[in-house]
Amino acid sequence: MTLSTPIPTPVAAQPPADKPVAVDVSWRCLPFAGLGVAELYAVLQLRSAVFVVEQACVFQDMDGLDPVCHHLLGQDARGGLLAYARLVPAGVAFAEASVGRVITAPAARGTALGHRLMAQACTQLAQLWGAQPIRIGAQAHLQAFYGRHGFVAEGAGYIEDGIPHVEMLRPAQFQRDIP
Repeated sequence: MTLSTPIPTPVAAQPPADKPVAVDVSWRCLPFAGLGVAELYAVLQLRSAVFVVEQACVFQDMDGLDPVCHHLLGQDARGGLLAYARLVPAGVAFAEASVGRVITAPAARGTALGHRLMAQACTQLAQLWGAQPIRIGAQAHLQAFYGRHGFVAEGAGYIEDGIPHVEMLRPAQFQRDIP
């Protein structure tokens, strides 16, 4: 399934720092087998650059789940990867379906692309597997970010790969999302 949601990039002078700059993004949601070699390389490169190098966290990113998941790619007009999320079917990581490996490229940060990515991920997950609760293992410092998309913290926090996390659940009936 390929979705395209272009949003015009302003050409005028730089906006104030508190105003995000829109970026053109085309969304593609693919099963693992549908990823081309270059797309898979771009996904793994971005995940490694942010989750391993930037966050200084040595962990096994390629955890064996990718082949059973769908992969949401937000790409620029040249095909460069700006945003990514892994859509995990129910019963794989949690009893509920899940969104994981949520990431925006460093160059695209500050543009609200992360919110567009989460909105698109939740929409795609519902299109793939029907409306249902979505459980995530969120980095604890991102609770407010995920809260804007209907996720509510559940249970005690925990440490995963040296980083504080908390499980969060978005109910199936959640209707409003941040674009």
